This record gives sequence, C-alpha cells and structure tokens, in this order.
Amino acid sequence: MSEIKLTQLSHGGGCGCKIAPALLQQILGEVKDKLPWPNLLVGTETSDDAAVYRLNDSQAIIATTDFFMPIVDDPYDFGRIAATNALSDVYAMGGTPIMALAIVGMPVDKLSTDVIRAILQGGESVCQAAGIPLAGGHSIDSVEPIYGLVAIGIVHPDRLKKNSAARAGDVLILGKGLGVGIMASALKKGALSDEGYQQMIGAATRLNAVGTVLSAIDAVHALTDVTGFGLLGHLLEMCKGAGLSAEIDFNSVPKLPVALALAMQGFGPGAIERNMASYGNDIHFAGTVLAWQQRLLADPQTSGGLLVAVAPDAVDEVLSSFAQAGFDQAAVIGVMKAGAAGVRVN
Repeated sequence: MSEIKLTQLSHGGGCGCKIAPALLQQILGEVKDKLPWPNLLVGTETSDDAAVYRLNDSQAIIATTDFFMPIVDDPYDFGRIAATNALSDVYAMGGTPIMALAIVGMPVDKLSTDVIRAILQGGESVCQAAGIPLAGGHSIDSVEPIYGLVAIGIVHPDRLKKNSAARAGDVLILGKGLGVGIMASALKKGALSDEGYQQMIGAATRLNAVGTVLSAIDAVHALTDVTGFGLLGHLLEMCKGAGLSAEIDFNSVPKLPVALALAMQGFGPGAIERNMASYGNDIHFAGTVLAWQQRLLADPQTSGGLLVAVAPDAVDEVLSSFAQAGFDQAAVIGVMKAGAAGVRVN
C-alpha cells in the first residue's frame, strides 16, 4: 500500500467537493421550462436527484452519476462510501438499482496498484450488497483521486418520488444523522476518534434501499437525499420545487453523536460557509439557534439520509419502514407549510 494518505491528494473530500448551489445556478442558468420530451419524467427543472425516462406504462429508467475525491484515507472505505452515495440517488427517486458503471480517475504516479484496486473493490462490495453488477466503466490518469458510479435503476412511473411534490401539511422525516462532513474535517486534521470514524463509516456506507420501500407508500409525496448542499440546501430545493415553506426543529434533527462535540469545537469543511452563503435570505433562524447549530445544518453530507415529505396519517408507517431497514436515528424533524419558499429553523 502507498504511504501517501488519500485525503492529502485532494483539495476537498466527498460531497463537500460539490460546486456551491449559488455558483452552480450561475453556471447552469435559469431553467424556465421542462425540456420538450414527453417521456422525460424528471430532468433538470427542479434539481432532482436523477433523470427519469419513461419506457412504457409500467417502467421508467433512472439514470444518475456521482463521483468525488477521497473523504477518508482507507482506500476500501473510500470506494464503499462513493458507491453507496451514487446508488442513493436511485433510491431517492423511489427506484431499484439494476446496474452500475465505475468512474475512475487516479494519479497513477502517486498511488500503488494495490491502493487503486482496493478502492475499486470497495465499490464492487457495495454493488454486490445492492444486488447489482458493476458492469464496466471508464478510467483516466488524473491529478487527484476520483471515484464514483454511473447508476442505472428502474421504477414504475406511478411510484416515482420527486423532490418537488411535497404538500402543505406534510411531515418531514430524516433517515440518517447529520455530521459526516464535520467528522471528515476532523479526520483530516487528526482529531477524529476511532469511535467517531466508525460512526461516520457506518452512516456513509448504509445503503438507502428503504427508498424502494417508501415508493410503494402513496402518502409519501416527496423524497430526496441529503448530500453536499446540507440539510438546509436540499430542503430548500424541496420547498422551491413545491412552492412551499418548511419549518424544522433543530433539537429533533438526528445527529451523529461524535459530530456534536466536534461541531461545538468549530470543526467543519469550508463547504459549510459556501453553502450558508448560497442560501441567501431563504433560511431563517430563531434567536435560540446557535452559530454552531446553524453550521451543522449546512454541513455537506456524503451519502446522507433520505429526506421524506409524507402525509401525517402515514408517519408511523414511514418510521416503521426506516426502523425495519436498520435506520435507528430516523426521526420527524418538521413540517411543510403554505407560504413563500424558504426554511425556518427553531
């Protein structure tokens, strides 16, 4: 194995590598109309998790891609996290993965073949756990190590879950605890305990396969996953897509235990500040919400949890689905309301 730490070769790690939401919007420009393809059920119009194309009355294809630089130094864990994160976009549409392709960029003059192979094996192990083949891919020699997947899935068009279909009165449920970005920042500075590392890896490598189960619940109106833009950013996308506001309670939001102390100490990637700046005036904090708590809500999550908007009468069913799938931190965090798109945190 190479003695070079993977995180030393990357300027950012995991979903913290994402271009900030405001800058991304400037690059892409405003999307005024849905693309003129009647079978394209989901495109770029609401910043959803994947593209979806209807094949027939009972089948639609989900297509997505996700890749990033290392968030951890262990190559096998890096591969597992990146693959889990990529497949999450299929689950976030309510779909079932059927196949993946690998995206590989490696500084072959700096990393040994053993290290690179371990990264690929980590990704392969996740695809095996998801029950799909890793059927090919593409590789390049790059300055920084990059790994991820093209993920392909299927969903019944009637069970497709968009991020834009929330309704006023819907209850918001988050499936995983926050804090992965903060913990990764502490790891890079040598300040993350073994317990914290295990918490981070456990969360970031847990497949969001419960999304497939949630797709069968009609009362689940909207679904997305929380990744690089933080909980606030992805919830704000949900609000803008639906033309609604959201209100959440900080104390109800699940957090990874070790991340709490690190957040209080000021750990966190620079992407937190970029995220906060990108939200503009659309996020409002009660006076009781402290600065470190605000930063935790903007922390970029790598392979974060599913965010669900569900009718009140089906909350218990959704929480039960999460529990049966092993998501012991899933919790109600707030509600969707009528009003201008925005988020209030109490």
